[in-house]
Amino acid sequence: MVKRPHIPENLKEAISNLTAKPATTKYPKVKPQLPEGYRGQPIFDCNQCIGCGMCSKVCPARAIEMVDIDGKKRPQLNLSKCIFCYQCAESCPKKVIKNSCIYELATTDKSTLCIKPKIDSKTSESQKP
Repeated sequence: MVKRPHIPENLKEAISNLTAKPATTKYPKVKPQLPEGYRGQPIFDCNQCIGCGMCSKVCPARAIEMVDIDGKKRPQLNLSKCIFCYQCAESCPKKVIKNSCIYELATTDKSTLCIKPKIDSKTSESQKP
């Protein structure tokens, strides 16, 4: 009778994992399909903003601060504090805060996570009465 060599259990598992289908996706080469209503980075349209400050008042993480831009108060978003609850978008009377599918927010420079308000001078000039 011929004795079969003993194969350790962890070697058996390693061989089965080498031949198995990958358990992960091919990110970042293949971008994931995001579901409808995904809460990515909030997008502010500062040209439509009336400066009421409601978004900063209702933000539970205090990620929104009203700053003075050309004599008007505008929202400044700090993504390092934002919890993506979108309470700001729900409470905005003008609905100037929209959700996006921007999810790649990792950075080594924390200052890039502070989204300062930008005002398009052409749009704001055309909106004046």
